[in-house]
Amino acid sequence: MLRLFTGLILIVAATAGASAQMRVDVNRGTMDPVPIAIPDFFAPENTETASGRLAEIGASMSQVITNNLVSTGLFRAIDPKAFIEKQPAAGARPKFASWRPLATQGLVTGTIRMLPNGNLRVEFRLWDVVQEIQMEGVGYSTPASNWRRIAHVISDRIYTRLTGEEGYFDTRIVYIAETGKATSRTKRLAIMDQDGANQQLLTDGSYLVLTPRFSPNRQEITFLSYYKNEPRVYLFNILSNRFEILGDFPNMTFAPRFSPDGNKVIMTLAEKGNSDIYTMDLRTRRVTRLTTHPGIDTSPSYSPDGSRIVFNSDRGGSQQLYVMNADGTNVQRISFGKGRYATPVWSPRGDLVAFTKMGDSKFRIGVMKPDGTGERLLTDAYQDEGPTWAPNGRVIMYFRTTPYDRAGNGGRASLWSVDLTGYNERQIKTPFDASDPAWSPPLPVTTRN
Repeated sequence: MLRLFTGLILIVAATAGASAQMRVDVNRGTMDPVPIAIPDFFAPENTETASGRLAEIGASMSQVITNNLVSTGLFRAIDPKAFIEKQPAAGARPKFASWRPLATQGLVTGTIRMLPNGNLRVEFRLWDVVQEIQMEGVGYSTPASNWRRIAHVISDRIYTRLTGEEGYFDTRIVYIAETGKATSRTKRLAIMDQDGANQQLLTDGSYLVLTPRFSPNRQEITFLSYYKNEPRVYLFNILSNRFEILGDFPNMTFAPRFSPDGNKVIMTLAEKGNSDIYTMDLRTRRVTRLTTHPGIDTSPSYSPDGSRIVFNSDRGGSQQLYVMNADGTNVQRISFGKGRYATPVWSPRGDLVAFTKMGDSKFRIGVMKPDGTGERLLTDAYQDEGPTWAPNGRVIMYFRTTPYDRAGNGGRASLWSVDLTGYNERQIKTPFDASDPAWSPPLPVTTRN
């Protein structure tokens, strides 16, 4: 499913002082997007066949990079019809006078060649048009089928160079693909690139699958399934395309999720009518109970350093968020607003907890600090739930369900994302109804100088 890069070299980096270079504030959302131009990558081939094929790939790469950057709400793409310098090569210094009349601040140029072994050689450069300096320049060699991944990696480098934050474009999303009538939905495990490309179904729909979650440091997924009506927790390795049964549990099991080091899975098990939080060591398969309370404790999520766990519980009379130490001690309530709280997920940065808040006949996505302060709601729709963080902790994906009308139509589920400003809300297109997304860590890239 994944083919990795071979060969990465640093071309040139600008030497001008950082204070003089273009910078993008990730906290401003869509308030003032930076104008950026991304012409089609130049394909200098001798033969008409090769040139046509490479030109098509170069144009597609430019479009993927444009879509990625614009999707953040931080950038505005200059219309290619307005370009004066149509297709500058990556190795040539741009004619900055041709870009300033378009109010361009950032310019991305690229070149794509075919190597003798059939691989592609892609080079790109990021230019500050105002200062007339190069800010970034990198070259990659890769199999031709990897062109889309290279476009995502280039997007990440541009995003990081301009914002100072890690990119999140070279990642994947696993989710539940839903088909059929509302009374008899077929739910299958599906995976795609973060932009909705490369859709793939991982299960055949013959059994129910729920709550997929990515390992934070491996290309593995844990999820719950009901095979022959028996609850099972599975591991799926993306690289080997293999499924493994993590455990058979005689009672109900909910929301398995990995620990930060990937060595444990934390989940809720229901025993004798009571739901508590347990961990399972993936090496020894040893199960440890963390909570013992007559209330319902569920939806646990580790802090990035593994020292604490956030979960939701009705132990106080209503569904609220709690934080405890990783060994189950020192349980403290952190949510005190009106309404009920569910599905908490700790940010990869450790600074926030995302959650679903239920109240006023709506489900909304919000965030708060781990001590419960600074609560903010980011969405306001009929039913938004199931947040998952981008690996840089700046964007949240979730699923939205539409209400039913009097004729019984509705109940459609789709994936959406929103940044922490709450301004940049976008739908992620999928070929099926989609729910319960989980964001992967950055995909592995192998390099050699």
